[in-house]
Amino acid sequence: MMKAPAFWWEKPGPLAHLLSPLAAFYGAVAASRLKQFGTRAPCPVICIGNFVAGGAGKTPLALAVAQLLKAEGEKPVFLSRGHGGTLTGPVLVDEVQHGPHDVGDEPLLLARSAPTIIARDRVAGAFLAARHGTIIIMDDGMQNPSLQKDLTVAVIDAGQALGNGLCLPAGPLRAPLEAQLPLVDLCVVVGGQVPQSITQTFKERVMSARLVPDAGMAAALKGRAVHAFCGIGRPQKFEQSLRDCGVKLIRSDAYPDHHMFSRIEIEKLVAEARRNHALPITTAKDHVRIVAAAPDLADKIAVLPVTLVFDHEDQIREILNMRLRAR
Repeated sequence: MMKAPAFWWEKPGPLAHLLSPLAAFYGAVAASRLKQFGTRAPCPVICIGNFVAGGAGKTPLALAVAQLLKAEGEKPVFLSRGHGGTLTGPVLVDEVQHGPHDVGDEPLLLARSAPTIIARDRVAGAFLAARHGTIIIMDDGMQNPSLQKDLTVAVIDAGQALGNGLCLPAGPLRAPLEAQLPLVDLCVVVGGQVPQSITQTFKERVMSARLVPDAGMAAALKGRAVHAFCGIGRPQKFEQSLRDCGVKLIRSDAYPDHHMFSRIEIEKLVAEARRNHALPITTAKDHVRIVAAAPDLADKIAVLPVTLVFDHEDQIREILNMRLRAR
């Protein structure tokens, strides 16, 4: 996946205006698609999505919601498209049998927490998922109308918000904002203060959350020299998490989101870190791909796990319980 262009997150300029006719066409098609009526799944469906293209924290939020549901006695099962994988599904992810080339990197992470189904056809995937749990958590798919949702939660990165407010390719929006707003029951802003524009748009439907590094790993990293690298939507978030741990950031390399590392790349990264007397470190999602490309080198690279923590967990818990009772 290509890196999102910088002009998406700035006030609309010449390039955005040049692409606006394409954006208008794309937005009209996307808005029309959102009006389609979807199929009802055999069990409740919670969709974790976002308004824009690129990473915003959907997977950490999906994992956090799964933990809350488990605490309520539910058996969550994840449903993912399997971005980056070759299998079309529907198929139950097997961590032993499948790799990121088969099912994508995020489903492998999700499968460590709960049964995970990948399927290009979300309806077929939902019916298979219902055989493995009591409630479906869709990781992405907010703009996919094929399946009815009982609760839709949109994730917004506090640092980027909604960008320049334009549709692809002039901006980051997957569909016009006014067409997406009716889909959303709750908006979770991750990683900072909730922007005033978001508060004005969503009002009482907004809550905040943050990504918290693993406490044990954070303590072990304090004061250490590290060579960071990752292939995620916003590498700055990984860098900030490392700084929050008190590391000495010697170098940071950013790759495109979902980048499939080659063995040669991994060897070079490890060697460069060694030359700088630094610890090579990456994200949990990236490490999944590294294990597949060079399993013998994976243990030479540290991983910084992060967990999404709600600032007001009782609110999201109440919303989840209310929707489950309604179903």
